[in-house]
Amino acid sequence: MKLQQLRYIWEVAHHDLNVSATAQSLYTSQPGISKQIRLLEDELGVEVFARSGKHLTRVTPAGETILKTAGEILRKVESIKQVAQEFSNEQKGSLSVATTHTQARYVLPNTIAGFIDKFPDVSLHMHQGTPMQIAELAADGTVDFAIATEALELFADLVMMPCYRWNRCVLVPKDHPLAKIEKISLEDIAAHPIVTYVFGFTGRSKLDEAFLDKGLSPKVVFTAADADVIKTYVRLGLGIGIVATMAFDEVQDDDLVALDASHLFTPSVTKIGFRRGTFLRGFMYEFIERFAPHLGRELVEEAYQCHTKQELDELFKDIELPVF
Repeated sequence: MKLQQLRYIWEVAHHDLNVSATAQSLYTSQPGISKQIRLLEDELGVEVFARSGKHLTRVTPAGETILKTAGEILRKVESIKQVAQEFSNEQKGSLSVATTHTQARYVLPNTIAGFIDKFPDVSLHMHQGTPMQIAELAADGTVDFAIATEALELFADLVMMPCYRWNRCVLVPKDHPLAKIEKISLEDIAAHPIVTYVFGFTGRSKLDEAFLDKGLSPKVVFTAADADVIKTYVRLGLGIGIVATMAFDEVQDDDLVALDASHLFTPSVTKIGFRRGTFLRGFMYEFIERFAPHLGRELVEEAYQCHTKQELDELFKDIELPVF
């Protein structure tokens, strides 16, 4: 059994069983990958993939278990490489972050600009997706950090740390009737068509809970993952927008009015998470602290030692989070 063979089955499984696409991503030949997978299956005495002719059709039950173990082995190998790189050149390497559009567009730019300025030899890669996709990318070791508000708590293998609190605002055109109301209510909002985030994105669950608690049934006519898209449809008159306050720019969005809604919705907390067992290099601690200044190296290392959500909650319970 070779590490290369484990890499091949792992990558094939994560390229929708497309051997050709896998070969392209690994800069190798399709026949070479197919041959190595067959050699591994012959050695193990079981099939990792079921086939129809020359095509892979699904992962077998035995393959599911083998792939899980292969992933763990490959992550440990990567950790060994990270240790070696840290001691050979602590200023050079790569860092991958998975996050949502809102974080990438409105929160991370200053962090990333400052980080790249200090670590020019660290290549930084950003992956965008749904909160569930983001958590999965961190849980399976594809990325180093996940930054999101939703879904991270569903993965027990992630060490999650709170970064900041935020709330929402209601966006309307300047001539909209709500623009004249000094302090809006949920009833005011529910009386109009709503444009907001897709369920599972950017604290959307807090929004739904608020209406449910009041016995209101808001008319959500359009949803999107991207706050800029939401603002576009507000401008078109499709409805009033509910977005994260950070997504409103007074200069770029000067044709809209942002109405404070922090008194209507429970604040949300954005967290940064990494897979338990990840070796954190020096520049990784630096990135975390640049994004959330209260998360210094000592506190991150304490969080690393926590084994349950309760322990993490206890560690951070007295920390006053910044408000974005």
